[in-house]
Amino acid sequence: MFSNKVKQPKGKLLKKALVSTVLVTVLATGIAFAEESNHLETVQHVYVDGKHIGQVSSQQVVDQVIQRILDQAKDNYEDVDLTIGENVELVSELVFKPTVENSSIAKYLEDNLSIKAEAIELSIGDEVVGYFEDEHDARKVVEDYKLKYIDEETLEFLESAKSATESNGPQIASDSKSADLAVGDSIILDVSLSEEVSYSTKKISPSEVLTISEGLKLLEKGTLEDEKHIVQEGEVLGEIASKYDLSLNTLLELNPSLKEDSLIQIGQEINVTELKPFVDVVVHKEEKKEEKIAYQTEVVNSDKLFKGDEEVQQQGSDGKKVVHYAIEIRNGKVVNQNVLEEDVVKEPVNKVIVKGTKVIPSRGTGSLKWPTVGGYISSHQGSRWGSYHKGIDIAGPSNRSILAADNGTVVFAGYQGSFGNKIEINHNNGMKTIYAHLSSIHVKPGQTVQKGQQIGIMGSTGNSTGIHLHFEVYKNGALQNPLSYLK
Repeated sequence: MFSNKVKQPKGKLLKKALVSTVLVTVLATGIAFAEESNHLETVQHVYVDGKHIGQVSSQQVVDQVIQRILDQAKDNYEDVDLTIGENVELVSELVFKPTVENSSIAKYLEDNLSIKAEAIELSIGDEVVGYFEDEHDARKVVEDYKLKYIDEETLEFLESAKSATESNGPQIASDSKSADLAVGDSIILDVSLSEEVSYSTKKISPSEVLTISEGLKLLEKGTLEDEKHIVQEGEVLGEIASKYDLSLNTLLELNPSLKEDSLIQIGQEINVTELKPFVDVVVHKEEKKEEKIAYQTEVVNSDKLFKGDEEVQQQGSDGKKVVHYAIEIRNGKVVNQNVLEEDVVKEPVNKVIVKGTKVIPSRGTGSLKWPTVGGYISSHQGSRWGSYHKGIDIAGPSNRSILAADNGTVVFAGYQGSFGNKIEINHNNGMKTIYAHLSSIHVKPGQTVQKGQQIGIMGSTGNSTGIHLHFEVYKNGALQNPLSYLK
């Protein structure tokens, strides 16, 4: 059996390959060994992967060829354990007057033997990630991948604890440490991989051997898997292709029924490919943090307020609670979060809003309230200055609020010629009142007002000789004397 492994430790001298032989003694029938021994010679039959190639005079012939092949390859593949890819065996035989083929066998071996690297295959689940010089490098790739999601000190602690306890479960850290967590602190209990990792020795082409950094990039990138994309509202093919790092042409190749200008429908399935990681780094941790308990808003109805009006009876304030979570994180993303314990340290105070339900009637009572706060009539209805004065003027109030004379609906509120700022109220009982020369208006058309409600401020807009209210009354379209209705 030929031992064809050659160790090339970090670019240093190669160890020589050794060939062991099996001795087969063959004697001619009827000839005494003692008499003829001076005519017997030993030859080496050469087998490559079980096929007989020929015979050579000595093992050294094969050793020299193999060493020469390895020496020629070592400059191209430093720091790699090189070996011969084929299984070479030598079988010894004692024969009379042997015929050997040293040169032709040597040339055959040089032409047909291949260089292989004896490497460590890193597999995760059913997927082969790559090949590495030794198991240390392969394990370092896995370790560095974990370090993307956990710090080195924590990983070392967890791995040592796992080795000491021979436990693969998530409860690596002590329960007491978990229970003693302070608010705002967290503790990592375990880090593991979602798939089983295995290492095995393989003979491969030396060019396939990966460095640690190359292996980490490969592990991070993952593999392409067929996926289906469900079209959402507003999406176009170019946008979908970009989402999966595909060119538009590649997306069309994956979907032969589509063209660049095809109209796609919401809910339609589009073939895409998506990178999937070889494995997930699963971190189990516990965390204790303070959270806000949002206050609720409580609404209370009251007939003491008019409908549409509201007031805050009690201001709300948030509460506080301390929550102890068990968290599962995969590749840096929280996928599961369970509450282990919850302690309310401050109860929330609800906000209380009182909403009015009192409805203002839009139909007048028929009797009119004095439309100002006090004051006197500065000009009566009737002939004045060569024309007819349609209403009465009220001046000198204790404050300048203008009040609705009766319930009703505002039909006009704005500026109108000689009236200046004017409000007109339909009392929905055949009566109508007009308020003119206001400095400001506090109601708007369509609004229902109540008898005595403030609707504006007395002023002197339009054709006015001073601050006062011009007040008119109509019934069924006919002008009336306001004093006949005012109470």
